[in-house]
Amino acid sequence: MTDASGGPAATVLLIEDEPQIRRFLRSALAAGPLTLIEAGTGREGLAQAAGRKPDVVLLDLGLPDLDGLDVTRQLREWSPVPIIVISARGREQDKIDALDAGADDYLTKPFSIGELQARIRVALRHAAARATDTGDPVYEAHGLRVDLAKREVTRDGAMVHLTPTEYRLLTALVKHAGRVLTHRQLLREVWGPGAQEQSHYLRVYVNQLRQKLEADATRPQLLKTEPGVGYRFAEG
Repeated sequence: MTDASGGPAATVLLIEDEPQIRRFLRSALAAGPLTLIEAGTGREGLAQAAGRKPDVVLLDLGLPDLDGLDVTRQLREWSPVPIIVISARGREQDKIDALDAGADDYLTKPFSIGELQARIRVALRHAAARATDTGDPVYEAHGLRVDLAKREVTRDGAMVHLTPTEYRLLTALVKHAGRVLTHRQLLREVWGPGAQEQSHYLRVYVNQLRQKLEADATRPQLLKTEPGVGYRFAEG
């Protein structure tokens, strides 16, 4: 199968034990330029991931043999493949645990097929960008320009002066634009492993970044909050 541009279709691995969910997604995704592989257990999913090298993994957490978090951790030991969790577990802590384990995104059942397709497209774009990245990129969105090579940040053409900590936080978010990063992930990356429980650091610095980068800090378009979970930087 090929996509609309004539290139090879993306391969999606669905790790889901509920037959009705697999039937629904098989039918819904068949209309798009995707090749679907299915696995009903965590171990089968890991074997399929190793043998078929999918472009995206859709992963249920409630599998009969392995918990989805364990599947995520095992995949992350050797593969950067984007992982989108699709689960009936909707608590904030479930989302945090999945993202901390290495998942890229999280959808709570029931969800619309349109939203799932959009999340898959985002995951594929990010994977393609990582594969073709030959250096420090330039990120642009909503009038903001971040040149990682020059370490320059401009807003509508005007230079924005950031403190070293503000800049580290901004670059952590920009490098994963479109993806939710948990409080713990950001604290670990920006302040180090000893600060993972100091969530007040994030509130202070996120507010400072919004004041400097957003057209209206009270209605942020760049730096989005995922309540109770973390932050997501808008895509360009």
